Amino acid sequence: MADFYEEAAGRLRAHLDEGRSVVLLAEGDPLFYGSAMYMHDRLSPDFVTEVVPGVTGFAAATALTATPLVRQTDVLTVLPGTLPEPELARRLADTDGAIIMKLGRTFPAVRSALEQAGRLDDAVYVERASMPGGQWRPVADVDPDEVPYFSLVVVPGDSRGARYGTADEPAPTPRPAAELLVVGLGPGPEEWLTPEASAALAHVEHVVGYAPYVDRVPQRAGLTRHASGNTVEVDRARLALDLALRGERVAVVSGGDAGVFGMASAVYEAVAADPAYDAVAVRVLPGVSAVQAVAARAGAPVGGDFAVVSLSDRLKPWDVVERRLRAIAEADLVLAVYNPASRSRREQVVRMREVLLQHRSPDTVVVVGRDVGRTEESLHVTTLGDLDPASIDMKCLLLVGATGTQVTRSGAVWTARSVPEPGSP
Repeated sequence: MADFYEEAAGRLRAHLDEGRSVVLLAEGDPLFYGSAMYMHDRLSPDFVTEVVPGVTGFAAATALTATPLVRQTDVLTVLPGTLPEPELARRLADTDGAIIMKLGRTFPAVRSALEQAGRLDDAVYVERASMPGGQWRPVADVDPDEVPYFSLVVVPGDSRGARYGTADEPAPTPRPAAELLVVGLGPGPEEWLTPEASAALAHVEHVVGYAPYVDRVPQRAGLTRHASGNTVEVDRARLALDLALRGERVAVVSGGDAGVFGMASAVYEAVAADPAYDAVAVRVLPGVSAVQAVAARAGAPVGGDFAVVSLSDRLKPWDVVERRLRAIAEADLVLAVYNPASRSRREQVVRMREVLLQHRSPDTVVVVGRDVGRTEESLHVTTLGDLDPASIDMKCLLLVGATGTQVTRSGAVWTARSVPEPGSP
């Protein structure tokens, strides 16, 4: 298609260079999933351009079906049917109203995604809206072999609320309170999700967590996802506990291991603050932690005694962090560092390095793992003296070696299991 667009733009450019006015016709709106966009990209930098808006296909479709799409604070999401099926299902579950474009051969996957998201019963299929022969019917009644190019799916925003019951149709009577699962998802790859965690997530009705972690749980029919931002851990723990009190099957998810700077402690903090939550049994399912993942990639740097510290001072004063760093350095422990830096925290790594150098040699081995387990993964081995704090961000985990930490000839990092007696050669 890129070659076609280049050729077409060249033909239009020839007329424009001659000083002619050119009209480019488009179905629907020129800048909404249309080929006119690609002409606009190539020609508008060099020629005066005026865009005349048009009625989009989905506006015509909702008019044909007389279907209210979104109301008040509803969120409308426009989705191409060419998205991978799991991603399409996730987005359908997370929005109020939706329009799905680009059907045709994608229709079977679109129908499956709607079913996984619990939106199939209310989804409406429309073909040739505003054209002769325009028609619509429930998606569940559509023959996949008879879906033309000029078709789309409308998912009304009202249908999302219907899943939880309305004033006319109250929610089912809650079941007795069940346990709350707190699940570690591992650092990223599916193969690092434990079979126990995978089995648990396949049976819960609600998943609660930080949005990037909730996004990693595949959408399926009967699953409701509750995503929230960072720094509201206790609030989301209370939400999960409230759902469990109603008898819902609920999982709170964390990246890595939920018990290592994860949601497990936030859940127990919420339980401790409110006796009503004593009726909920909390069960923590372990996951592969980031320190395990980085250490495995590097070799065996935590083969001996080690300590784990978060450099974030959001939940504890910096002088506490510094006192712990000094104690770890004096004890000659390998140090794993979580949350080393962020956009607003740039000095902590600098100060950490200064504290450690008061007790450790500049030649101390340091491993910098970034996005380990993901496609952008990188691993860098350096020394405490050469560590560049400016190169560290929130995606990094640091491993600062002990006296017994070494680098093999092939570049693997390992820490000796034995520690000599003081004064031994």
